[in-house]
Amino acid sequence: MSRWTDDFRRIAPYFRGARKGLIAAALGAGVGALTEPLVAALLQPLLDHGFGQSRGLPVWGVPVVLLALFAVRGLASFVAQYSLSWTAAQGVFNLRQAMFERLMRGSGTLFTSRSASSLTNTLVYEVQSGSAQLVGALITLVRDSLTLLALTGYLLYLNWQLTLFVAVMLPCLALAMRLIGRRMRRLAEQSQTATDDLAYVVEENVLAWKSVRLHEAQDSQRARFESRSLALRRVFLKGVAAAASTTPISQMLAALAISSVLSVALWQSQGSGGSVGEFVSFVTAMLMLVSPIKHLSDISGPINNGLAAVIRGVNLVDSFPDEASGAHAPGQRARGELLLEGVGLRYADHSLALEDITLRVQPGQTVALVGASGAGKTSLVQLLPRLLEPSGGRILLDGVPLADWDLGVLRRQFALVSQDVVLLNDTLAGNIAMRPVPPDSPPELIARVQDALQAAHLAEFAAGLPQGLHTPLGHNGNQLSGGQRQRVAIARALFKDAPILILDEATSALDSASERAVQQALERLRQGRTTIVIAHRLSTIEHADVIVMMAHGRIIEQGAHAALLQARGAYAQMHALQFGAAPDSTA
Repeated sequence: MSRWTDDFRRIAPYFRGARKGLIAAALGAGVGALTEPLVAALLQPLLDHGFGQSRGLPVWGVPVVLLALFAVRGLASFVAQYSLSWTAAQGVFNLRQAMFERLMRGSGTLFTSRSASSLTNTLVYEVQSGSAQLVGALITLVRDSLTLLALTGYLLYLNWQLTLFVAVMLPCLALAMRLIGRRMRRLAEQSQTATDDLAYVVEENVLAWKSVRLHEAQDSQRARFESRSLALRRVFLKGVAAAASTTPISQMLAALAISSVLSVALWQSQGSGGSVGEFVSFVTAMLMLVSPIKHLSDISGPINNGLAAVIRGVNLVDSFPDEASGAHAPGQRARGELLLEGVGLRYADHSLALEDITLRVQPGQTVALVGASGAGKTSLVQLLPRLLEPSGGRILLDGVPLADWDLGVLRRQFALVSQDVVLLNDTLAGNIAMRPVPPDSPPELIARVQDALQAAHLAEFAAGLPQGLHTPLGHNGNQLSGGQRQRVAIARALFKDAPILILDEATSALDSASERAVQQALERLRQGRTTIVIAHRLSTIEHADVIVMMAHGRIIEQGAHAALLQARGAYAQMHALQFGAAPDSTA
């Protein structure tokens, strides 16, 4: 119970705007609960005075009262259920908004520690299904708890001695439900983990379906999926067994109490001479207790499952703080001077990505990062706009530590073209501007988009689309070729017009003709800008001001192209492998 209390306390802030719904639900449940003992109470005058007696209620009295009673009961039930559902929907809306806000502003560890399928499952599906289970369980808890109190009060009024026998089963039932509830909570958490694992296999196979089929890996993937499915099935069946065990336990306890009450009632009737109506009314009210007790015994499963799902959403909000931001916000563009001093980076699993990186980049320089895959090049450039945070050392932009910059202002100084192009389900213009660009947008905005398309050699492609700039590209631009996708990303960087340009294999998916055209556009774009280039093809970076050779997260060489070839080090060896020249060549 204390675990439930803690969880509800964490959820409560998201329901602060729904107090009226909670009040209405409580009132509806209270009115509905009060009608329960009245049904049993009507039996006493009906049996004692309604058959063959001249006094008491008229013949039509009990049926009319019964109809009115059920009408009030039905209305109260509707008010309680609708009000609580409205409250839950408002809470889910607030929680979802907070979760998505965390996706927009949370630290980068959120995306390195959780898979895309897990985040999607939690944000879209889990909080919805969890809240639905909680709504049903809470309606049952409120309604049947009040019904139980009302019926118990009526039983005490009729015969307090017999009522004590009814109360005997409640502590036993509570203890049994507590033990089963703990197990069900653990199984609910295991079920969610198993669901995430299964969803991740599906996500991987959707993203990598071409590679899976090309390498004939369908059988191994089917085996992975079957293994995860069986694990989820086992956990699910364990949860079903735990939930199902509550019913026979509660029924046996109820049957024991009913048998005891009937025995004592028959014994009392021999000496007290109580009326038949009073006895039937008592037994009816007592039997009516079985239903709310059974319902209450069954709610531990839905509450545990619902809380486990919703708490995962709350944990997403609470466990990943907002990105820290400084206050430095100069009114002009940055000059583009970068200084890295002893920078190190370790990931959450403590694996080393960068170690003791010291590098100075002058404004307007083009610096190329080269090295084998896994050398740390991409990790290094992600530190600059603070997509990752260094675990040691410091980085300065224009002499100011990155942590002191206003985060929004800092990121406006960078444009990134990555080898992993992600396009939004938006129009071509919307993908370039990274915001909606409807046809009636200001002419200057349309002109900027067109200029970026022209510079990225996409103007002819855009003109051939059915709706031109305003043609939807679909899910992740799946109708575009790899080269077209990469040129859209280049056009996006051209549109941003930031003083620092980061090119992470920006032309890797282009054919030779397109690459030459885009390289010319990039040469124009680099004028007056600081440019960081990551490239495997050394022919694209020979004219860089500084070439930085990296290996195993460290800088092992840096200098101009000719000087590095003359040094006959790692860069010269890489150059020789690509061009077939001897390492000591200066060509």
